[in-house]
Amino acid sequence: MANMTIRDLPDRTKERLRVAAAKCGVSLEAYARQILQEAAQVEGALLLNLGELARECFGAEGGVELELPLRGSGREAVVFPE
Repeated sequence: MANMTIRDLPDRTKERLRVAAAKCGVSLEAYARQILQEAAQVEGALLLNLGELARECFGAEGGVELELPLRGSGREAVVFPE
């Protein structure tokens, strides 16, 4: 099972979720897990990979050309005697 941390959640939102969870008779964690599982199973949800998402947001021509450094350590190769 995976773990997830949610940062910067407004106190008011957490309190409302806690109250709703208590009304359902479950813990806040169980309630949040249920909400997330239901949201992840929405029919017709569009699943994109990161490359497709970047292309959608920035276009195929978006981005920068980077000059790649030469590979290697820059040191001379060690020659072992035969």
